[in-house]
Amino acid sequence: MGELRNPDLALLILAVTSGHGEALSWSRERSEQRFGPVALASDAFDFTETDYYATTMGVGLKKLFFAIESPIDPANLAAIKRQTNDWEAEYAALHRHAEPRPLNLDPGYITPAKLVLASTKDHAHRIYLGDGIFAEVTLSYRSGRWQPLNWTYPDYRRADYQQFFTTCRSRLLQSRPMS
Repeated sequence: MGELRNPDLALLILAVTSGHGEALSWSRERSEQRFGPVALASDAFDFTETDYYATTMGVGLKKLFFAIESPIDPANLAAIKRQTNDWEAEYAALHRHAEPRPLNLDPGYITPAKLVLASTKDHAHRIYLGDGIFAEVTLSYRSGRWQPLNWTYPDYRRADYQQFFTTCRSRLLQSRPMS
């Protein structure tokens, strides 16, 4: 029988998508109030791989990523996703923009071996975490680079995203105590 142990802490990341710079800034403020300082922030990438969000979020979307300084227990991912869903609704209720969903927040975490994203949608490759939240391994880290899986979203296959995730992974590894 294997020995039970708690998992290592993971680096919390937040993917933020919006066509409004104000919404991107608002989400960073909320994230820092709740989770602590942002350690790393990506550039705002053009989000052009799909028009899935066009009807609810508009066009000209940008996506950026925040990595939070303090590592998290991966078991908290479902609660974090529920919190970010609440923030999306809160921001929409401000009625600052014409779109019904001006902000999309997708939390996840990075470990040395993988990038995991939370979702409210079930699918064959997703595992139920509880409280209406599922998780999927979106990228795995093998042979010195990020490897997409059959279900990896097209934008997460991008080299510029993966370069940021590599920076996050390196930060996580540097923060861990030597064994």
